[in-house]
Amino acid sequence: MSLARKYVGFYPVKNVLLKGSKSTNYEKVLCFLLLATTLVAKAQNTEKETLQLKQAGFDFGKIQQGRPVTHVFEVTNTGKEPMRLENVQASCGCTTPEWSPEPIKPGGTATIKVGYNSASEGPFNKSITIFYNGNQTRVISVSGNVYKAAATSAPANSSIALLKQITQ
Repeated sequence: MSLARKYVGFYPVKNVLLKGSKSTNYEKVLCFLLLATTLVAKAQNTEKETLQLKQAGFDFGKIQQGRPVTHVFEVTNTGKEPMRLENVQASCGCTTPEWSPEPIKPGGTATIKVGYNSASEGPFNKSITIFYNGNQTRVISVSGNVYKAAATSAPANSSIALLKQITQ
């Protein structure tokens, strides 16, 4: 056995940096299997996306604190088989998604209504994950900036009281 071989576990691995080394059939088969596995894994990741979104995110802009807001996302099934939205999960409890569990026919559309409770002041960016067709996911998001509401209503206008007295 040459000094160019090293043993890793039960598999001999040739040091490819040495000049003049010859690869064995075993090593060629092992390399082929590794390449084939990589190609199959890549092919599985390139499945055609069957869930089409009109928009992947929505910005509410400025929202007054304490005023809940909602937005409706539209989902289209671009596949050839019915699609089912199995779960729609928000990243926190201040965001609430609503959707129908009914299957979406090929070419059909459905909606996901996302509500945000603007109790906390400041900017926000919340993600909502859509689980569909067994093992597929898509992420949508809502964002905005919550400003603090005025503590009281506008101050009393003494001029109005004076005008009321004059007109009576």
